Amino acid sequence: MQQCRSRTLALIESIDYNTFCTQAHPDFSPIGWHLGHIAYTEALWILQRCAGYPPLLPEYHRLFAQDGLPKSDRVRLPEINTVVEYLATVRAKVFDYLAIAPVDQQERLWKWLLQHECQHAETMAIVLALIGRAAVGDAGSPLNLPPVGDFESERMISIPGGSFIQGNEAIKAQDNERPQHEVYLEAYWIDRHPVTCAEYRSFIEAGGYQDREWWTAEGWEWVQKSGIDRPLYGSADNIPVCGVSWYEADAYAKFVGKRLPTEAEWEKAAAFQNMLGEVWQWTSTWFDGYSGFESYPYPGYSQTYFDRAHRVLKGGSWATFPWAMRNSFRNWYYPQVREIFSGFRCVCSAGVRS
Repeated sequence: MQQCRSRTLALIESIDYNTFCTQAHPDFSPIGWHLGHIAYTEALWILQRCAGYPPLLPEYHRLFAQDGLPKSDRVRLPEINTVVEYLATVRAKVFDYLAIAPVDQQERLWKWLLQHECQHAETMAIVLALIGRAAVGDAGSPLNLPPVGDFESERMISIPGGSFIQGNEAIKAQDNERPQHEVYLEAYWIDRHPVTCAEYRSFIEAGGYQDREWWTAEGWEWVQKSGIDRPLYGSADNIPVCGVSWYEADAYAKFVGKRLPTEAEWEKAAAFQNMLGEVWQWTSTWFDGYSGFESYPYPGYSQTYFDRAHRVLKGGSWATFPWAMRNSFRNWYYPQVREIFSGFRCVCSAGVRS
């Protein structure tokens, strides 16, 4: 928890108050709100609900609660040092309680809270990128990857047909990763690396954004209204394309004669190839609960989004903290969202490729 907190606080080391309060996009709250929300959530679940303490600093509850204010009203924040002190005050009391807490009974909640902070810290990194303070995909960025091989045989790897165990039931697993279940898949091929900027440029230069053929009806309507004609971030040839919507990823996959992987195809392939920590990767799967799903710690964490309006992303990005990065971890966004650190791999069925 201390290592995670240090990394969270490092995100605000050099920012000014204006940046702290800026809403960079209507769908994203300011960096300062996320920081206060981390403290609020830790106080709510550990100090109030586990320890039974009275609410701490109740004047912050409406401001920092998830359902307290619209995102556009979250820009009037206390000074940076005040929010940092709020974090420190909550954390000190939480650690005091930790000394006497029945951790064996509460371990799942503590691990959920750690991952909750990881997720909000990554959102802070996204907001920083949107504001323009963080160079995404530029030379020297951790996003840079080794050059992709020149031969087709090196670009895709073969995944044999058969069953595998999808999901995770470790104590750290989120509710939407549970329960584990067996899935059978036919053989398929999957890209060894996420699609690079250079590869994606072939789609742009061929007029892909202007050609109805490659888009779903919803995607074509979206691209016409938005006027989008390129990814949001980065341009160096050998790095993963980053800042693309599901619609763009799906259109590119069709353009090259492939398709997006299902979530199960992505997760099975991740047992053969390290696929973590590059960019979040879109899948063709709608976000939903596995059979036997049980919400934890509250329905609003996952279940609220089982609406067949969100697509699953896998793999984590270079901005994802390690405590929230594993093959079974599931992220979800609307298909038009491109402000996150999102890219994709493509797949094709074994019979199609041969």
